[in-house]
Amino acid sequence: MSQIELPAADVVADAAKQILDNIKGDPEFPAFRAASLEYSEDWQCFTGFPVVERWHLETDAAPLFEEGLRALALKAAVYEATGDDQDAEIAIAVPVDEMTHAMLAQAQLVMRIAARTGAVIIHQTDQEHTDYRADGYTNACYRAAWGEPPARYWLDHEEVKRRRGMLADLYASIGMDRSGREHSIDFAAAAV
Repeated sequence: MSQIELPAADVVADAAKQILDNIKGDPEFPAFRAASLEYSEDWQCFTGFPVVERWHLETDAAPLFEEGLRALALKAAVYEATGDDQDAEIAIAVPVDEMTHAMLAQAQLVMRIAARTGAVIIHQTDQEHTDYRADGYTNACYRAAWGEPPARYWLDHEEVKRRRGMLADLYASIGMDRSGREHSIDFAAAAV
């Protein structure tokens, strides 16, 4: 992030609420929501969603979609106030960030909704911050807009690291090294 002072939480909150209302009011929002929640066997993540305790895609996807929308609205509000996309990459919790990836995969819908609503949707993987903390700036902005964020999804960065470590150990125990980034399974030999 740059050295400029970020806008006050209440300023971001007011703008984020309006941005979110505009997005939800767009005629293509139902299609965007449906497409974002359409998970197939192609969608797999070993370190984003699984950090949520007792994760269950079918029951967690819809509430997490709402959190992803709120995160994108907060980032758009910071951008609106600063004009700087790097400053707008405020800290987002890992599971929420993972949902924003699913949402942004609906590129044509996102672009059309953003154009109609005037929102600037901010997300760039090499600029993102997933070091969310419950006592940080993002939390203050969220609370000013919508109250306390659901702790189930807005996990503190240190807790995410702890849970990822546990997951990495479990994955390694079945031959999935580097949290699913590599394995040495010989499928031809396993098929015998």
